Amino acid sequence: MQQDCIFCKIAAKEIPVQPLYEDEHLLAFLDINPAAPVHVLVIPKKHIANLLDLDKQDQSLMGHMLTAISQIAKQMGLADDGFRVVINTKENGGQTVHHLHCHILGGRSMTWPPG
Repeated sequence: MQQDCIFCKIAAKEIPVQPLYEDEHLLAFLDINPAAPVHVLVIPKKHIANLLDLDKQDQSLMGHMLTAISQIAKQMGLADDGFRVVINTKENGGQTVHHLHCHILGGRSMTWPPG
C-alpha cells in the first residue's frame, strides 16, 4: 500500500465506496466524476502504478481483471449495446491517479478516435 494513494486507501477501506464487485484481488465502484452514463472503475487491491510497472507475476491478476470486467459490464446492463474499457498510462495517457485501474464506460455511443 502506498500511503498517499487514494485507490490504496479505498482498497484498504479507509475511504468508503459502494462496491459493485469485490474479491480478494479487485474492487470495482462507480467513478465520482463520470464520463459516460455508466462509468465504473476497476482497481487491483495490490498497488501497481501503471501498465509499465506490470511484471510476469501480474499476468494472472490482469487476466482475472479482464474476466471481472466482463462480469461487471453484464451486471451493469452493457452487454447488449457494448462498452469501452480504458487504461490510461502516465500523464500524456490521461492518468490522474497513479494506481493501475480500468475504466468501464457505457450507456452511450462511443466515438473514435478517443480524446
